[in-house]
Amino acid sequence: MQISLTYQEKSALESRHKKCSDKRECDRIKAILLSDEGWSTMMISQALRKHQTSIIRHLNDYASHQKTTSENGGSDSYLNDAQTELVIENLSEITYFHMHDIREYIKDTFDVEYSIPGLQKWLHRNGFSYKQFKGVPHKYDQDKQDTFVEQYNELKAHVASDEPILFMDATHPTQATKVSCGWIRTGVDKPIETTGSRTRLNIVGAIRLGHLQDAITKQYATVNGESIIDFFKLIKEQYVTDKAIHLILDGAGYHRSDVVKIQAKEFGIILHYLPPYSPNLNPIERLWKVMNEHARNNKYFATAKEFRQSIDNFFDDTLPQIGHTLTSRINDNFQTFNFSS
Repeated sequence: MQISLTYQEKSALESRHKKCSDKRECDRIKAILLSDEGWSTMMISQALRKHQTSIIRHLNDYASHQKTTSENGGSDSYLNDAQTELVIENLSEITYFHMHDIREYIKDTFDVEYSIPGLQKWLHRNGFSYKQFKGVPHKYDQDKQDTFVEQYNELKAHVASDEPILFMDATHPTQATKVSCGWIRTGVDKPIETTGSRTRLNIVGAIRLGHLQDAITKQYATVNGESIIDFFKLIKEQYVTDKAIHLILDGAGYHRSDVVKIQAKEFGIILHYLPPYSPNLNPIERLWKVMNEHARNNKYFATAKEFRQSIDNFFDDTLPQIGHTLTSRINDNFQTFNFSS
């Protein structure tokens, strides 16, 4: 397409270009002026570093409506309503990893060509964003999780103030260097020593939400029914009450053994089991993440003693100091999964 301007029109556009502060409008005006000077749309697109379809649209807008402004709302979609619905349906069923693949699909299917910036705007406008998959356990059961959350909320609503609800779990940190992210200057690799040591700790813990500084933890040579019963004693020693102690824990075999259930009952501890494969429903999992941030991430331990000392320092010194600041991170706003299209 070629634009032909009168002397007055060209002068008005050049004057407007000098006063314009909107880069997008400036590009439109330059495209119109260059077209009047005999440049092809391909040459203009190369000069302005914009896709040729955008240049054609700018020229058509001016030829049809004398349009030079770039409206904030964006231009109308190249796709009609029916085509838009089909593309949305396709993108909901198939996950594309690159925008050029989506661009090719639209071009092959509807003979409509988008620029990459234009397609990005279209995707955002229609509710799509570039994000990671949500990893979930392969035996995860949403119905069972929903039932547990309902039962938990019912329990929380009816327990007395001196009837504690605790979340319990075990973690097994290793001495091996846990490399994570940090702010590092672009183009620079920051080295950290690593070790493949297999030294591992077995830590059992229990927390009461809102009282994280009073977390109960203990290390064991191994986690089994015997160590769980020993841990129940620690819970009972900390919560001396005639009321029931509610303990939420996963369904590991050593948690469900008859001897463990009998001892829990003798201690006045009521066991509430999480649905299978539901770490997202146990807030203490978030405490282990905080532990790693303070005691393990990007830290090299030359000896097993240094490693154990770092973990001990977190539970003995750091957690009592920062526990009251963690309520926004460690709470019962359970992570849920939305897989609807």
